[in-house]
Amino acid sequence: MHRALYLAGFGYLAVCGAIVWRHQARSDVAVPPETPIASGSSGAQWLAAIRPFCNSVEVELAQRHRPAPPGVEGQGYGAACYALAGKMDSARAVIDRLDPQQRYQAAGIVFDVAHPVADAGDDRSAGPIMEMVIEYWPNHYMALYHAGIAEHGLGEFDLARRHLESFLQYYRQDDGWSRNARETLERMAREQ
Repeated sequence: MHRALYLAGFGYLAVCGAIVWRHQARSDVAVPPETPIASGSSGAQWLAAIRPFCNSVEVELAQRHRPAPPGVEGQGYGAACYALAGKMDSARAVIDRLDPQQRYQAAGIVFDVAHPVADAGDDRSAGPIMEMVIEYWPNHYMALYHAGIAEHGLGEFDLARRHLESFLQYYRQDDGWSRNARETLERMAREQ
């Protein structure tokens, strides 16, 4: 009887050890520090290589092992990776380390990377990113539009109204963007 319990215990320990070993092997493969991105590579190349890790679980470790290239472009893509992961404070910290005259450029890179998220209609993800872009580039009309649409979708009507009205001040073309902004403003006026 005791022998069977000892065998079961050792078997359990062996299974647990195999699981731990397997997990460590996978995490080493996920972000290998020995495969850095070539020095001098562009921010876009850096983001293409690290983008699978721009999620809330892996972004910190990924950026620690593979930091973004220096300069406005590299740091803009680094901030975009944090933003895609929903780590808005980290994205702001990256941009805030830049010269104040360069911050809007980095925010523009964040916008370019996140624009497909907004176009896909993911209001919960796109809204905070567009809000951050507006902090650094207040008259970025497309960020104003996407922030307003996202905030409307999330029921934040006061912010949505403010951003969509600003969008219409900067964007004068009569097309689908401006018509949708006006229709959304009219819909909000009826809903309240």
